[in-house]
Amino acid sequence: MPDTTNLYLFVVAALLLLIVPGPNMAIVTSHAVAHGWRAGIAAALGITLADVLMTIIVSTGLGALVMSWAPAFDLLRWAGACYLMWLAWQALRAPPVDTDAQATQASMRKIFVRATLNSLLNPKALLFFMVFLPQFVSVGASSVTSQLIFLGLLLALIALIFHSLLGFFSGRLHGRFREGLFSKRLGTYSFAVVMTALAVRLLMLNRSV
Repeated sequence: MPDTTNLYLFVVAALLLLIVPGPNMAIVTSHAVAHGWRAGIAAALGITLADVLMTIIVSTGLGALVMSWAPAFDLLRWAGACYLMWLAWQALRAPPVDTDAQATQASMRKIFVRATLNSLLNPKALLFFMVFLPQFVSVGASSVTSQLIFLGLLLALIALIFHSLLGFFSGRLHGRFREGLFSKRLGTYSFAVVMTALAVRLLMLNRSV
């Protein structure tokens, strides 16, 4: 476990990074507004799973191995962009949601998977974990691997709390889109626009962190 000073700095840095608008915030907010607070929570949980998986990838050295292969960054970037564009297209093709009853367990699983894949297919997210976590490792305190795992899981927990609260409060806007075909379609169009914007953002990324 890192020393107290590093741990304190890590928590402060994590909170500051979370409040800056980014793709994860957009994913949670757009799902919550379009489908309700449960969808926001499902997206938050999906992001958390991706954070845990990336922690494992980084702590075991797999992240560095993957990124050492030159085409890996672009492959992940293009795969993520295509996936987000597909989500936008699917949203536009789907019929408008009539009631919250359609927010079934199956649809929540889909949102959970969407959020997980969105994070995993973002090469910047993996690079961020590779660069951010090691800065707070305390030399000589314990094994580097165990510290990286601890920091990654702590970051995942902090992000889960933040994104869950964001999803819950963003979901309150969902009620405004429940009445009338125009309102329902507005929520759908907003979601499609966010997914398209995130896809464009991925396509414009460069490898520098």
